[in-house]
This record gives sequence, structure tokens and C-alpha cells, in this order.
Amino acid sequence: MPRTTNQQQKLHVRKGDMVRILSGNDKGKEGKILRVYRKKGRVIVEAVNISIRHTRPNQLYPQGGRIEQESSVHISNVAVLDGNGDPTRIGRKRIEDSSTGKGHWVRIAVTTGEEIDH
Repeated sequence: MPRTTNQQQKLHVRKGDMVRILSGNDKGKEGKILRVYRKKGRVIVEAVNISIRHTRPNQLYPQGGRIEQESSVHISNVAVLDGNGDPTRIGRKRIEDSSTGKGHWVRIAVTTGEEIDH
């Protein structure tokens, strides 16, 4: 049954997560997620998938020229790192607060069982 209220895609990664690249030219590199594009299913990882953009002179770059910047990587090609620095799959667990009776979901590493959310 399709979603009716929340149309956003659930993703296993968030901004600020440390990830390892699983495939492509940058396979094996690690970095922090700088930006997540939910609708496209892509992420920008720090110092990974660098491309060169040519630009004219402007206020930010008075000389213009070639600028290196990160390009996006598909979400399926990254794996979150657990506390030991190993790539892991992500599970979800509901944590109940006994005093208020309310709960919230947290992400856990399947390999170690520890919480990933900061």
C-alpha cells in the first residue's frame, strides 16, 4: 500500500554521517556527508567524486578559472560506518521514555547494535 501522509523517502544516511564508498572510482574512500538530496536519492560526500568546473571571474573567484568541487554519489553506493570504523547496515529501534510514556525511533548499527544517532 503506498504512503498517503508522508511521501518522503526513508534513507539510511543523514548529514554528518561518516560513510565509506562501496563502488565507483572512489571505492574505499571515507568521508563525511555534507548534503543529502532526498528526491534524487543522492548525497555529497566530503573530498569524494571531485569534478572540475570552469567559471568566469566573479566576486567569489576574481581570477575565475578551474574550481574543484564534490559531485553527488548515489545513496546505494555508500555505507555508514559504525563505532569501530567498519561499514554497517542500518536498523531502527524504538526507544521508550518511561517518565513521559513517549518514544522515538533511533538508528542502530546492525554489526554492533549501538546507536548511530548523535
